Amino acid sequence: MKRDGIRVGTWLWSPIKGLRSNRRGNIIKPTELSYFTYLIEHQVLSSDLQEIAKFLHKGEGLNKTAIGDYLGGRDPTNIQILQAFVACHQFANLNLVQALRQFLWSFRLPGEAQKIDRMMEAFANWYCKCNPGVFQSTDTCYILSFSIIMLNTSLHNPNVKDKPPFERFVSINRGIDKGGDLPEELLKVRRHPIF
Repeated sequence: MKRDGIRVGTWLWSPIKGLRSNRRGNIIKPTELSYFTYLIEHQVLSSDLQEIAKFLHKGEGLNKTAIGDYLGGRDPTNIQILQAFVACHQFANLNLVQALRQFLWSFRLPGEAQKIDRMMEAFANWYCKCNPGVFQSTDTCYILSFSIIMLNTSLHNPNVKDKPPFERFVSINRGIDKGGDLPEELLKVRRHPIF
């Protein structure tokens, strides 16, 4: 995307010092505060947090790993942008796996557990708001979402030799619904599309 001669995308040409460069020249990653400062100063992007979230959600040419790293940040501004980013997703009438796929398609999960935790908490809150009554609490949605991600990782990681059977998935998720079990049918619906 170009605006006033400034190229916005995975790589952004910039005179700002101290940023890594590659073959294309100086770059700014969305993980850098200066990325947004630069875009705002050059009137490519509004300073409104909702607009920044929409910009990241649209993600035209942006590095999805960098988006995930930024959204998982612990700074209050990052958290507000994360919440606005999650709200850009339309989860109404989607089952949990469909919503997870849509959410995780828009960025790459960062490697840091605390960042993933913040992102999945925001996801669970928004999913439950869009689909009231599916789960008794957002905690149930959060735990099951994490469990699905771990299952998916185990199933698709070539280093994992012992793929978990469905019974183990059910066992791991016993008692997560305010001390009660989720219906096995619900777990099958959540599990089936992954395999």
